[in-house]
Amino acid sequence: MKRRAFLLGGLAVAGCTKPVIDGVTRLTYATPYSPGHPFSRADQTWMKFVAQRSGGSLALRPLWSGSLLSSDQSMEELRHGVADIGLITPIYVKGGAHLLRIQAGFYSGVRTVEDQVSLYRCMEQSSPQFAVELKGLKVLAVQGGNMPSLITRNHPVKSLADLKGLRLRIPSELSEVTKALGADPVNMPMGEVYSALAKGIIDGVVAPADTFRALHFSEVAKFYWPLEIARGAYPARAMTLKRFESLAPEQRAVLDEGIAVWEAALADEIRKAQAAGLKAAAAEGVQTFPVSPEDQVTFNALYLKVAQRNAGHLSRYGIDGTAVFNAGRASLHPDGSISCPVRT
Repeated sequence: MKRRAFLLGGLAVAGCTKPVIDGVTRLTYATPYSPGHPFSRADQTWMKFVAQRSGGSLALRPLWSGSLLSSDQSMEELRHGVADIGLITPIYVKGGAHLLRIQAGFYSGVRTVEDQVSLYRCMEQSSPQFAVELKGLKVLAVQGGNMPSLITRNHPVKSLADLKGLRLRIPSELSEVTKALGADPVNMPMGEVYSALAKGIIDGVVAPADTFRALHFSEVAKFYWPLEIARGAYPARAMTLKRFESLAPEQRAVLDEGIAVWEAALADEIRKAQAAGLKAAAAEGVQTFPVSPEDQVTFNALYLKVAQRNAGHLSRYGIDGTAVFNAGRASLHPDGSISCPVRT
C-alpha cells in the first residue's frame, strides 16, 4: 500500500507539470541528492542552460533529496511519470537492465570521465539491447566518474591479501572480482553506505575519494587504499520519452543540445569533488597506504578476466554480452584513446 500511495502521490505531482497559458512549459526534475552535492551542482548548471537557451519557455522545478525517485526503481518510476526528468541508476536496478549494469565493468584501461562516456557510446552503438533496456526513456546525460578505490572503517588494507573476510559495499559488476579475492561483497545504494559504515554493518566500500567529503565518509571510515579500480559510464539522467515527444520541436532541440552541457558539467564537478574529498580525508586524519605495482597488475588482470566472463553470462537472458565486451575492447586503443569501430 505504501508503494502504491507513493506512486500515486508522485503521479499527482507530475500531473501538475503541463504547459500553462503563459507559454512556459514546466518540468519537474527529481534526484536523491541534496542541492549541494557535486552531482546537483552539475544539474543546476544544466538547468540554467536550458532556461537561457529556451528563452524561458522551459522551466525546471528541482525536487531534491529523494523526495520522488528511489535508487533501485528510478527507471520504472520515471517511465510511469512520477517526474518528468530524473536521475536514474541502472547499475542498481534489480531487473530489466542486465546489460546496462554489467557493462559498467568493461572499462579496464579507461582513465578519464570523458573517455568513459565515449566508450559507453561505442558499446551502445554495438548492440540494440541498450535501447531495449532504456525503452520509454530519453537519455539526457551519460555519466562517468572518478576511479574508485577502497575505503575502510576499522580494518586497514595494505595489500590484496587484506581483503579476505571483509564485508564490502561493491558495485554489482565487481562482485565476482572481490569474491575471488576473498571479500564478502554487498550491493546497496550509495545513499545507505554512511549508515552501514557507522553501524559496522559493512567493513568498507569501493568508492572514489570524493565520497570522503560529498557523502561524509571521513566521519565513519579511517583508512584509504588507492587501488585503481576501473569504473564505467552509464545513462544517469533521463526524461520520460512520452513527455519529451510532447514538447515543441525547438524545446526538444534545446534538450538535445543540453546533453553535452550536462555531461561536461558532471565531469567538471566530479574532478573538483575528488580533490575536495582527498583534502577532507587528510583533514580528518584518514590514513592512506600505498598500492604495490604487483597488486595493481594482479587486480587489473582479474578485473578483465571477470568482465569477460560476466559478459558471457548475459547469454542466459538472450543478450550477446560478449559482442558488447569485444566492441568495447576494440574501441580502446593502446595509447588510451577511444574511437568506435566502423560498423559494416
